[in-house]
Amino acid sequence: MYKSFIKRFLDFSVALIVMLLISPGFILIMLFLTMANKGKPFFVQERPGKNEKIFSIVKFKTMNDLTDDQGNLLPDRERLTPVGSFVRKTSLDELPQLINVIKGEMSFIGPRPLLIRYLPFYKEEERKRHSIRPGITGLAQVSGRNLLNWDDRLGLDVEYVKQVSFILDLKIVLRTIKNVLTSKDIAVDPQSVMIDLDDERRKADT
Repeated sequence: MYKSFIKRFLDFSVALIVMLLISPGFILIMLFLTMANKGKPFFVQERPGKNEKIFSIVKFKTMNDLTDDQGNLLPDRERLTPVGSFVRKTSLDELPQLINVIKGEMSFIGPRPLLIRYLPFYKEEERKRHSIRPGITGLAQVSGRNLLNWDDRLGLDVEYVKQVSFILDLKIVLRTIKNVLTSKDIAVDPQSVMIDLDDERRKADT
């Protein structure tokens, strides 16, 4: 009952209320990022959602689009703006995903939606992470976030799918709030602590 109906009802209701309450701060962050990123406050990217259906995730844009002499984007750490660093460190970059929750593409709690190019590299058991809506936060995020290795991170996603309950979601929400307030396990530049899943598993196969 909770997994199939109540969870979605709570997601929609809470996301709508929170979006209305934070709208002044949301607009303020949007204005600062518009100035920092030359008119582009949002980062939009296609990700696989429930049943691997593709949707467009929305986040605040924390990096500019500076390129080198050949037109290639500079490394993430060189494109991260000062205001973007603050927004990412405080997890405020996740706020626009409330729109995804309201639309039914995401949940507050669930496996994080990862890159489309990772789809061929999941093990069969790990594919179960796509049997439910992806989340803004999840069991893996409160258990180490980007500091976990891929096997542990995806394993926690599957564990969550198998154990979804109101009590578990409440625990994850409380731990998420604690982690955000203390900036625990937040890597401002994730590439500095882990490599991409496809690169890691290609290396493992060679």
